[in-house]
Amino acid sequence: MTSPAGPPPTGGGSEEQRLKLLAVTACPTGIAHTYMAAEKLAQAAVSRGIEMKVETQGSIGAENILDDNDVSTADGVIIAADKDVDLSRFVGKRVLTVGVAEGIHHPEQLIERVRSAPVHTAGATPAASAAGGGKERSVAYKALMNGVSYMIPFVVVGGLLIAISLSLGGHTDPSGGLVIPKDSFWMDINNIGVIGFTLMVPILSGYIAYAIGDRPALVPGMIGGWIANTGDLYDSKAGAGFIGAIVTGFLAGYLVLWIKKAKVPKFVQPIMPIIVIPIVATTTLGLFFIYVIGKPISWVFEHLTDWLSGMTGTSAILLGAILGLMIAFDMGGPVNKTAFLFGTGLIATGNQTVMGMCAAAIPVMPLGQGLATLIRKRLYTEQERETGLASLFMGCFGISEGAIPFAAARPAQVIPANMLGGAVAGAIAGVAGVEDAVPHGGPIVAVLGAVSGVPMFFVAVLIGTAVTALTTVTLVDVSERRRKGAAPVPGLGVAGPLEPALVGVGAGAAAGGAAGAVVAQRLVASSSAPAVETAPAGTPNVGGTGADDKANTRADTHTGAGAQADCAVLSGYLTEQTVKVALDARDKEAAIRELAELLARTGKVTDLEELVATALRREEQGTTGLGEEIAIPHAKTDAVTAPVVGFARSAEGVEWGSLDGTKARLVFMISVPEAAAGDEHLRILALLSRKLMDPGFRERLIAAPDEGAVLEVLSEVR
Repeated sequence: MTSPAGPPPTGGGSEEQRLKLLAVTACPTGIAHTYMAAEKLAQAAVSRGIEMKVETQGSIGAENILDDNDVSTADGVIIAADKDVDLSRFVGKRVLTVGVAEGIHHPEQLIERVRSAPVHTAGATPAASAAGGGKERSVAYKALMNGVSYMIPFVVVGGLLIAISLSLGGHTDPSGGLVIPKDSFWMDINNIGVIGFTLMVPILSGYIAYAIGDRPALVPGMIGGWIANTGDLYDSKAGAGFIGAIVTGFLAGYLVLWIKKAKVPKFVQPIMPIIVIPIVATTTLGLFFIYVIGKPISWVFEHLTDWLSGMTGTSAILLGAILGLMIAFDMGGPVNKTAFLFGTGLIATGNQTVMGMCAAAIPVMPLGQGLATLIRKRLYTEQERETGLASLFMGCFGISEGAIPFAAARPAQVIPANMLGGAVAGAIAGVAGVEDAVPHGGPIVAVLGAVSGVPMFFVAVLIGTAVTALTTVTLVDVSERRRKGAAPVPGLGVAGPLEPALVGVGAGAAAGGAAGAVVAQRLVASSSAPAVETAPAGTPNVGGTGADDKANTRADTHTGAGAQADCAVLSGYLTEQTVKVALDARDKEAAIRELAELLARTGKVTDLEELVATALRREEQGTTGLGEEIAIPHAKTDAVTAPVVGFARSAEGVEWGSLDGTKARLVFMISVPEAAAGDEHLRILALLSRKLMDPGFRERLIAAPDEGAVLEVLSEVR
């Protein structure tokens, strides 16, 4: 239980001394800005003699967690976050919700404003900060990204298991396509993969609904997604697929929000979220889809099949292009399945050319999207690139669903590109008279001997794949350029090229408050690997930023510069070889090159030019200037053989495009091999970003007279 909020404290110092505040900080990637905001808030509290405890929700999990006793005695709660934070534990408390950048740049103002913040009530949606919060990403956008991020593992696991079982245990059969013996080990593997694919659509729908309506919306969202994907429930041979899941997810979420607003007797309120709302929303949504939405879907696709049947005597190029468009539109959804079932039905009549057109179009979407992640890596996050590799593998086995995560995340760019590539592949296969004797597609059917006209089949697939990939990267690049032109600091989505949607809940952020989140995302290159544990950013009763901590710091570094030079500063990645007290460069590019040359002194750099190019590509995606006269350029590249960190100081400062407009005087450069990127660069970033928020630490770093003294100061980072 939490105590209700009393009137805001007023008056002089005696009231302020008794004030106790809580805070939660979180950015989508949970690295730099999560801890920077925590440190700034704690420091502001210390300066006012206010008791504060800060919970950080970082990539290594929640630290310094606020317990019931903390909440019950708190006078207010500051939420400085750019992702969803559970507010149910703060019912009855004054809650101020802002972006993480507000916690970094205006902590004193937040402490003042939380005193008059509205009291949070059960089921209430937190209001964004009116001052300095900026425009927030829409709820719909964040909800869609939430669903996509949870769906990806099901797509990858299901698709890869099916592909493996087909490749190792399948064979062609004119009556049944690619067949796996029913009693074989590989059939069991295939069945497990099918379960993953079956759950994929309900998961997408359920977590879209969850992001909108919270826990009560999860059940109706998942059941609604299952109904949408099961055409038998509304007499359709093809379910509504992932597009239907998106529809049911939003319907379920907003339906739950509407039901929550209903006034009910007090004795009913406790069972509303666990019984009443899920049952009412699930029943209503299920019946609505079956009787209102499902029937028209069934009617449309029955007539679409009849229309296709009437086109069999027309131009093969036209029919192939239309079938390719349909196959590529929703990747396993109703439009796709209508074209697929049409081609399958004609195999028995002896017409195998229609299935040949479909077979050439089927792999184009996953192959094209996978290829896009390879040819323009900077447009994609690390997880998206990993998904792209899985998509390429699935495409080889004719599993078009491998492209669904990309289509769901960027429908305006990906779906048109898919359709164009699919149409090209289908048209080429049609004009070449390619035939497919089994109801399946992709290179595997050609390898297993089910396709006639194999050379032209592969020509169709390769050209269609190239068209899809090139069109995708062009449209995504144009979209990003427009977004950058419209706003100085674009709040990129999890599914966008710099946002980890694909990896986190509620990846949207306020444009004003999103600035810090965007930089944090770019700093870690949207890596989804967890960082190793670091000390909590905030401690009960304002630990970690007061005089005791500074005294400990002095005690820790009493051994002198000479001794510290040989210490394992930042795990030994930063040594006197990689420290320079006077940076010669006057611009960002020259500074990065100078730092790269500094790293090369260690002998761990095998390709200096590639290291520089990788770091500059990172800068193109977004500045690594953190503000406070700090910049941390970094590169994940195999141009280095082991993790290495460099540091240089600039007396005049280098223009780095930092959010607060300051020039970078303290510049760290981190480089790690691709294989080591997951843990190491996250850990180093977390350690540095937290410590660099200490003004005294920065002053000592600027004042250090030589490399040894710099290392002595940096040895405090642990």
